[in-house]
Amino acid sequence: MVSKHPVEIWAGVEGTVNRVGDEYFDQLQRNGHATRVDDLDLFAELGIRMIRYPILWERIAPNGIENADWTWADARLGRLRELGICPIVGLVHHGSGPRNTSLVDPKFPEKLAAFARAVAERYPWVTHYTPINEPLTTARFSGLYGHWYPHGKDEITFIRALLGQIRAITLSMAAIREVNPHAQLVQTEDLGKIFSTPLLAYQAALENERRWLSFDLLCGKLSPTYPMWHFLHKCGVDEAELEAFLENPCPPDIMGINHYLTSDRLLDERIERYPAWSHGGNGKHEYADIEAVRVCAEGIAGHRHLLTEAWERYKLPLAITEVHLNCTREEQLRWLYEAWNIAQELRDCGVDVRAVTAWSLLGSYDWNILVTRCVGYYEPGVFDVRSPHPRPTAIAKMICDLAAGRTPQHPLLATPGWWHRQTRLLFPPVSTQEKTSFEPPLGVTSKPIAIVGATGTLGRAFARICDVRGISYQLLTRQEMDIADPISVDTVLTQLQPWAVVNAAGYVRVDDAENEPDVCLLVNTQGPATLAAVCARYNIALLTFSSDLVFDGAISTPYVEDDLATPLNVYGQSKALAEERVLQAYPASLVIRTSAFFGPWDDYNFVTLALRELAAGRTFIAADDAIVSPTYVPDLVHTSLDLLIDGECGLWHLANKSAIAWADLARMAAKTAGLCTTNVIARPLQELGLIAPRPNYSVLGSNRGDLLSDLDSAIARYFDELEQIDLGVKT
Repeated sequence: MVSKHPVEIWAGVEGTVNRVGDEYFDQLQRNGHATRVDDLDLFAELGIRMIRYPILWERIAPNGIENADWTWADARLGRLRELGICPIVGLVHHGSGPRNTSLVDPKFPEKLAAFARAVAERYPWVTHYTPINEPLTTARFSGLYGHWYPHGKDEITFIRALLGQIRAITLSMAAIREVNPHAQLVQTEDLGKIFSTPLLAYQAALENERRWLSFDLLCGKLSPTYPMWHFLHKCGVDEAELEAFLENPCPPDIMGINHYLTSDRLLDERIERYPAWSHGGNGKHEYADIEAVRVCAEGIAGHRHLLTEAWERYKLPLAITEVHLNCTREEQLRWLYEAWNIAQELRDCGVDVRAVTAWSLLGSYDWNILVTRCVGYYEPGVFDVRSPHPRPTAIAKMICDLAAGRTPQHPLLATPGWWHRQTRLLFPPVSTQEKTSFEPPLGVTSKPIAIVGATGTLGRAFARICDVRGISYQLLTRQEMDIADPISVDTVLTQLQPWAVVNAAGYVRVDDAENEPDVCLLVNTQGPATLAAVCARYNIALLTFSSDLVFDGAISTPYVEDDLATPLNVYGQSKALAEERVLQAYPASLVIRTSAFFGPWDDYNFVTLALRELAAGRTFIAADDAIVSPTYVPDLVHTSLDLLIDGECGLWHLANKSAIAWADLARMAAKTAGLCTTNVIARPLQELGLIAPRPNYSVLGSNRGDLLSDLDSAIARYFDELEQIDLGVKT
């Protein structure tokens, strides 16, 4: 009988140590947790009581158990115990063990079991273990697809890697239970569903049976009546070896189900519909293997269907042991809350779902390329480690609410995630007859963002990106709301009742401001200050923008948020004064300083103008002694929205990482476009005939977090976006 206790919220640290060739990729080193024990106190503040935690063989005993260094584990597990958090200890996480072994080493099971015993003896109070995370997934990536060591690309290596891991789990739990008879096995596996066209139904059926292999073997269910028995036997596995799993089951105490949007796949023989990278085959048919969410008309199987399947097949307690989405912040929130609500609904219907696990506490690196290289692609999680100290995101607030029994109320939860919206379909839809639906969570009311600045580059960019992200908004002109008029602001905000206001309006004519300072100050200073006062009255989040021109260029190192504003011109003065007045009226405001934007959606930014002139064979004059940090508008908007959703406040600097002269920026863009750079004419700033004085150096750095990519990446994506626009692709 299922307990009436509510579903728990757990969390986990991405601790993968995987091997590619002779190189190990260590997530704990990359996210900084390897040297920060204080992270555990941050985790405790979330209110969680269970955590998936890596005490990994490769890290603790890379040179044998007799040479193990327990210092790191002693400090971390000891602190978790003091904090009252129960660790679910992982011993191998997508790894293959130290250098003297591998997943296909016949002695791998006994070697891991010896390490497991050593862990249990040192920490006899630990009650929950995951000896090997996702053994089937690891076997596929290491033995079938060749991504990880030992880089097999055949069914035999895959099977040997899988069977070795299952035996290692069984022996490890036996060793652990000799020390702690009550230790529990929390066995995780990535679970998805394979869909197909009728022609490929046989292949989908094979893969849909294969996905249960790790659980079937552990539970002693893989008998001669199961299709996979014959598949394994045909691949050369002796029946006696398979019978040993039947005779020595090690069923999980809790089945951990990990499910990602990419886990569900569609197989389609009409390969002309799909890109070449998706093409493959099985020797009998050639077909595309594509993400189901991008092509299946009815959507993905989802947590409800998969948990129900697992419950009906095994009748064992379940937990969702990883919930993570590499996406924008509101989509991360939607994915986690959807999983949570499904778990609650299934529990109410008699399915024994124990917990939902937020993954990963510190984010992860390079999983977009399956950790096969080290390129630095970071996916934030519950905390963002790109700041000097891990910074809690909006997911942290949601976990606190769930742990305390509170219902999350963020208005963005009322909108379905992108996996439910029609824009997810990138290919001609294929019907799979698997129905999915979205119902807004009870008690969550949809509210818009009010975007001020309907005619400006930044306002239009916010509207465009909000459309893509499924964020409801109202784009306002000055005629619809005059931000310098308190009555106008109050009236509109009372009518709209937005959860946030984005002030993307402003006086941007830097030279004209010298001749009409009153107009500039009215728009850039009084307007934002008025907005802040009204937003403070109604507790509405406010995002407004400032500029690198609040600085005078007297230094030659990047300016950070707490550097003193010393503007040289009227425009800079208007922005500096606005910062002061906004934060004085409403300290919860988010004020973002940015610099020299360029983007693909307007015709008048510096990069676009330079390219237009150079493409026409004309010269283009730019300063060679004014150093800036250009900002790609889509990056600026996306990150600003994430910070707004996170509830960040105060001053932030957002600019793509660089320090470049205007003339060099023009050359860089021209070179990328394949244009001749000789027509870029470099001149000193003083010779350009500009009215307003400008700093020779206004590069923006940050002491709060480097959240934007480098300029090379931004320029490349600028051209990619232009190409998509030329092709008529909506983005």
